[in-house]
Amino acid sequence: MKNIRYTSIEGNSVKFLALLGVYGFFILLGFYAFITMEHEGHWITGMTNQVIWGLPHVFAIFLIVAASGALNVASIASVFNKSFYKPLAKLSAVLSLALLAGGLAVLLLDLGRPDRLIVAITYYNFKSIFAWNIILYTGFFGIVGIYLWTMLDWQVEKYKRIAGTAAFIWRLILTTGTGSIFGFLVSRQAYDAAIMAPMFIIMSFSFGLAIYLLVLMAGYKWTGRELGDAVINKLKNLMGVFIAATLYFSMAYHLTNLYATEHHGIEAFVLMEGGVITNMFWYGQIILGAIIPLLIVYCPRPSKSRTMISIASILVILGGLASLYVILIGGQSYPMTLVPGYEATSTFADGVISEYSPSIWEFMLGMGGVAISLVIVTFAMKIFRLLPDSLSDSIAAPQK
Repeated sequence: MKNIRYTSIEGNSVKFLALLGVYGFFILLGFYAFITMEHEGHWITGMTNQVIWGLPHVFAIFLIVAASGALNVASIASVFNKSFYKPLAKLSAVLSLALLAGGLAVLLLDLGRPDRLIVAITYYNFKSIFAWNIILYTGFFGIVGIYLWTMLDWQVEKYKRIAGTAAFIWRLILTTGTGSIFGFLVSRQAYDAAIMAPMFIIMSFSFGLAIYLLVLMAGYKWTGRELGDAVINKLKNLMGVFIAATLYFSMAYHLTNLYATEHHGIEAFVLMEGGVITNMFWYGQIILGAIIPLLIVYCPRPSKSRTMISIASILVILGGLASLYVILIGGQSYPMTLVPGYEATSTFADGVISEYSPSIWEFMLGMGGVAISLVIVTFAMKIFRLLPDSLSDSIAAPQK
């Protein structure tokens, strides 16, 4: 560890400014989408009275869940005292804060009335899981911020493990709270399941590590620093374990639903009869988001290629977005059971599967949140000494 030296990136090149320009372009698109939706109303989106959480919520929840998982590298270093991961911990903490900021920005701007956040800040309904999540999100910023401080300032470094343990516990509670939003919605056949909380936790590990791996490889390649195979292989194999665990929880969720007669309808909709939702599940979540990445990670030849590892990470991210699309949009599209044991029909489309087609405004807002996260990470690399000058095999491999 004594041989590792941290430096910030210069950030003066044309390529760096061009990268910021790309981020700024998407942020402006997101802001323009927010202004347009605020002025015209949500009727210009694909959202309806039945599907009230649209594509922006898919982006927002994905970023929030991934924020917890991105902190996993730092948690392994501090809580479990693994020296191998310690040089990677600073970037892990910064990325987690950046992803949460981007996700909450999308969530806030999609509400239609962002000023209503004042109500959430000044009044707490402790019976509401949404109110609890406000506390969890703000607490995450504070605790992880302190944790990052202990890593950057040698005067408080002795408190790093305490702060890291607190951050580790808080992130598990945060993701449990996010998953419980769905687990507590007993009126929706697709949500009412206790497995939602642990499933969201393992999903966060997979999504967050995939993003972290891409940011790490891009940061070292674009700054001309050496990143050895030992680091890549360690993180790649860990990502494979999380992908397999996420696939297992998804199978367990659907198999337990198939066991209960009351869930046969929603399972038939998601697995066979849902059109776009069914395609998202099988082709997006299962094949592209799990099976292909697992083959890349564990097959000898592709697992040695950094290009293929990058592709696997991108597929995990796309599969994660697809899985949340299935949960959010599919769960809302399927009609609620108003009177158990009976069919309820009316002129208000009760008992009818709702249609949803995301608009360009929703996509622009979601991409704006992603750009906010990336620009925060990029500026943090310039301001703080987050990256070691070298993580070659001779330096990283001896660490345990």
